[in-house]
Amino acid sequence: MAAMASHQSIATRQSHGYIGKSALHQDCGNISMKLFRGGSFEPLKREGYCCSKRSCGSIQASSSSYQNSANNPILAQSSSTIKDPSKKSSEAALILIRHGESLWNEKNLFTGCVDVPLTKKGVEEAIEAGKRISNIPIDMIYTSALIRAQMTAMLAMTQHRRKKVPIVMHDENEQAKAWSQIFSEETKKQCIPVVTAWQLNERMYGELQGLNKQETADKYGKEQVHEWRRSYDIPPPNGESLEMCAERAVAYFKDQIEPQLQQGKNVMIAAHGNSLRSIIMYLDELTSQEVISLELSTGIPMLYIVKEDKYIRRGSPAAPTEAGVYAYTKNLAKYRQKLDEMLH
Repeated sequence: MAAMASHQSIATRQSHGYIGKSALHQDCGNISMKLFRGGSFEPLKREGYCCSKRSCGSIQASSSSYQNSANNPILAQSSSTIKDPSKKSSEAALILIRHGESLWNEKNLFTGCVDVPLTKKGVEEAIEAGKRISNIPIDMIYTSALIRAQMTAMLAMTQHRRKKVPIVMHDENEQAKAWSQIFSEETKKQCIPVVTAWQLNERMYGELQGLNKQETADKYGKEQVHEWRRSYDIPPPNGESLEMCAERAVAYFKDQIEPQLQQGKNVMIAAHGNSLRSIIMYLDELTSQEVISLELSTGIPMLYIVKEDKYIRRGSPAAPTEAGVYAYTKNLAKYRQKLDEMLH
């Protein structure tokens, strides 16, 4: 796959100040250029970040109770038996993965929030993504509520060298929590909690969902469809704009995921093109004009290092056999070395 061979060039840009109401100072130092469809690169312009014209307030997820280890034994036991050295320096890894190709991607249909599974190619993309991150520590996984993102996360984890088992957390009601309990302490240590959240869902495409993209362009005109798909604040009929998607996705990230990273937990997010574009807009301080041009390939993981309240983009790991990509920090290099010692 051509996308798999894409490497992210690095461009130096400085960013200063605080983002919205976040307590994280975004002085990100060296940051990758944006990768566009077709393999071209364009340097990012710095104009400041704006999540939206409206306030990105906190949104409580239905699974928020699982963020508290006191309420969830798996979270309390999620640390590996290999002592993760990143915890000593408050360093954490953040992995973002757009789901693999879905059945409606293959058919060129607007998918949005329709719950469509992966194609065979999508399954292969998820497995390949897992190989790329197989030496990176993962303590928690967040996915959207849609099956294509959840399949991608689970398939990716089948390739991880640590062989910990991802367990979907259920807190729909007290019975669901009681019935999903694990009673072996040793088993809990070998599990990774998976939190699903609708806030990470794909942008809701309204009346375009299920329509063929080319036929829709022929009916309404290419310019109109392009405006619906790529403008920041213009939604399709009865659907969400990217701005509206960013409000819920970034608010959830700041409220639920960011605290885990600040505690030194290594997090993977498997989600969708628009929800991940929204989060990257926050992490990289992109403007509303920059983010509409940002393209994310299916099944290509992106690694960030979170250290000293900064998000540092490291691009996509090239392959599990290439040790250099895991030497972005001493902690990742040490983690891989300990994996080698344990598993060989």
